[in-house]
Amino acid sequence: MVADTPDPLARYNAKRDFAKTAEPAGTLTPGNGNSFMVQKHDATRLHWDLRLEVDGVLKSWAVTRGPSLDPDEKRLAVRTEDHPLSYATFEGAIPAGEYGGGTVMLWDRGTWAPIKGKSAKDLDKGHLHFVLDGERMKGEWLLIRLKPRAKEKRENWLLRKIDDDAAGGTDTLVDEALTSVSTGRTMAEIAEGKKPARASKPAPSPSSRRKPGPRAKSVAADTPDPGLRQNDGTLPEFCDPQLCTLVDAVPTGTAWLHEVKYDGYRALVAVANGTAKVFTRTGLDWTEKFAGIAAAAAKLPVKSALIDGEIVAFKDGHPDFSTLKDAISNGGDMTLFAFDLLEVDGEDLTGLSNLDRKARLEPLIPADDDRLRYSDHVIGAGEKLFETMCREGLEGIVSKRADAPYQGKRTKAWLKVKCTHRQEFVIVGWLPSDKKRGFKSLLLGVRDGKTYRYAGKVGTGFDQALMDDLREKLDALDRKTPTVEAPKAAVRGAHWVTPKLVAEIAFAETTPDGVLRHSSFIGLREDKAAKDVVAETPAPLPDAAPETTIKITNRDRVIFDDSDVTKGDLADYYAALSGLILPFAGNRPISLVRCPQGRSRACFFQKHDAGSFGDAVHQVPIREKDGSTEDYLYVDDANGLVACVQMGTIEFHGWGSSNETLEKPDRLVFDLDPDEGLDFDDTKKAAEYLKTQLAELGLVSFAMLSGGKGVHVVVPLTPKAEWPAVKDFADRFARALASAEPDRFVASMVKAKRKGRIFIDWLRNQRGSTAVMPYSARARAGAPVAAPVSWSELRDIDTAARWGVRDAEDLIARAGSRGLKGWGVADQVLPDF
Repeated sequence: MVADTPDPLARYNAKRDFAKTAEPAGTLTPGNGNSFMVQKHDATRLHWDLRLEVDGVLKSWAVTRGPSLDPDEKRLAVRTEDHPLSYATFEGAIPAGEYGGGTVMLWDRGTWAPIKGKSAKDLDKGHLHFVLDGERMKGEWLLIRLKPRAKEKRENWLLRKIDDDAAGGTDTLVDEALTSVSTGRTMAEIAEGKKPARASKPAPSPSSRRKPGPRAKSVAADTPDPGLRQNDGTLPEFCDPQLCTLVDAVPTGTAWLHEVKYDGYRALVAVANGTAKVFTRTGLDWTEKFAGIAAAAAKLPVKSALIDGEIVAFKDGHPDFSTLKDAISNGGDMTLFAFDLLEVDGEDLTGLSNLDRKARLEPLIPADDDRLRYSDHVIGAGEKLFETMCREGLEGIVSKRADAPYQGKRTKAWLKVKCTHRQEFVIVGWLPSDKKRGFKSLLLGVRDGKTYRYAGKVGTGFDQALMDDLREKLDALDRKTPTVEAPKAAVRGAHWVTPKLVAEIAFAETTPDGVLRHSSFIGLREDKAAKDVVAETPAPLPDAAPETTIKITNRDRVIFDDSDVTKGDLADYYAALSGLILPFAGNRPISLVRCPQGRSRACFFQKHDAGSFGDAVHQVPIREKDGSTEDYLYVDDANGLVACVQMGTIEFHGWGSSNETLEKPDRLVFDLDPDEGLDFDDTKKAAEYLKTQLAELGLVSFAMLSGGKGVHVVVPLTPKAEWPAVKDFADRFARALASAEPDRFVASMVKAKRKGRIFIDWLRNQRGSTAVMPYSARARAGAPVAAPVSWSELRDIDTAARWGVRDAEDLIARAGSRGLKGWGVADQVLPDF
């Protein structure tokens, strides 16, 4: 522990000449007592300074590699002198030669607190378990002091993330959070003294840096988008919501994404020009009942939007329907879990895939709003999610075809799997009680054609207040004759009512004639009409793999050297990986590497189709330079991928733009192609160097093993800049690196200039050029694939062909890992350069 002095800021002041540095002088000033901040500091070496407000000063640690969200990663944190509270907002350049000379960015800020039962005094004991609520760092963290070694002048501590909901990949924070939370500037802009381009506002956390996904509709390059309407600021109209089909098993494979099934009210929220309306599933305007959610939605950063979701209220940390009913009646706290985006800024998104719509939705939902939350999902791990939800007492999960459009009806593209039996029933009557209570039980029915069928009774789940309320509603609906046929013994003495009230009922099972057993009342549903209440019977799962609709001939023909991988194996690989491939390769012009006789024979590129591929492979018309129009290939589902394999395809290469934004790329790709004599370690270090240089410009990048001998550095873009600007940026960036390190890099394709160097292939970033798609197989010996990797794991990989077609199961499991969460996705535009 740093020794106390009469002036805790004496060391801070002694180290600085305030006539030369813009840092604030160290004076004790009152604070809030619980602030924290992190400053990214490029001094002698790059580090991140963690500062916690304690006893009127900022206790400080220099975290040498930056904070990690990975609980298994321990980061060295060197204790430094206490800083004044006024340092909390400092951002700028400390002059060279001065103490700490270099660029300082305000990288995070928020509040902190020791966990329950602990206090800041634990620092004296050499450990602190605390919670951060910052714009980037959240959840529980741990600081532990190491035993001092001889000659060490400073205390060494370890900073570690506790495994909780905020945990993530090893370097997610430092690799993706590249701008100031205060001014939005990059390190380069701060060093240059560039003035902020915008007012201070919270920076997005890495997990929310999402880009618009590729779009599904095919249009010519200069054709107006038929999905756009004039955005005149009017609220989007209500549309029928897509409904789920009940099934009794979880669909498997990466073609499906899986979400939590929330126990609440389905709602569509329309937003425009700072106002919002909340509609029930049947189109009722319930804005007044959900006023808090409407107010939060009205602040979303859109001109207009139509959002689909589920409104819930929590009890003991779990969504609870009874609590929701009480919250609606008494104005309690409620939360909308948003899971779909049907329209934004006048653009109809219903034709896009589920994955693409969610990619457009996520950046709109703030990460720190209790009224609005984004409903996350997993791909290919539905059984595990279902087991977790049932174990924790939740209702179940919803499984959706990753590539399916939005349809306003019940389909098998959306499935629900319930942990317990629950559904809606119509109240058709009640039995009187022999005690002083409202009733003994409610009589239930379901719609059966034009009439109602008796479904049993429910006599538990009520308290006296609820009984009184229900009895009042039942008396108002009293009628003399029944609307169902029921066993006389079961309904003797019944009072009949007009079937208008809909109740949510939990039950153990049904008898063969459809009567409930061991039922319990959950609550009334005012969002569903009695005429729509029918018996829910689990349907069989749809075909788990749509690829089975494409017949593969010659399945046993081996098509790779040094491998026993067959044509059938390759088709199965693309079917299994379709949920991972399509978000990158789907709905964009593609070129195929076809090897009809196997990769050892003649292979060729193909980008046009005269129709021989079948209906599963589509065409998008694109205007060429000479003014003519050519139809380019694209796929949008697993059938399309497998149909291409049937025609001899091994590799999928794609444009850097989607079908609907053909002239505005959504990614940059720098292919690092090493000369024959270079080691793979040279390529990895080069990729890291590019990542660092791009980060200086505020661009998040991702690493992908090419499946050959190189590494691709992938830079996602929000599709705003057009091809000439993107090509110009890629050209100048590559040439700047080659000029700065001519012995290491070359930006020219001339073979003679590439000897002993790494070619930064930037030429893929021009209209009509393509790059191999993530998870594509490569037409190389051994059947390797192009595999996304995190920057941290790249350091330990010794070949660009680490994974192959036989590794489908491993690749699927990796895709759901913390390290690869959000790989290849970031909401960012080209900087000035």
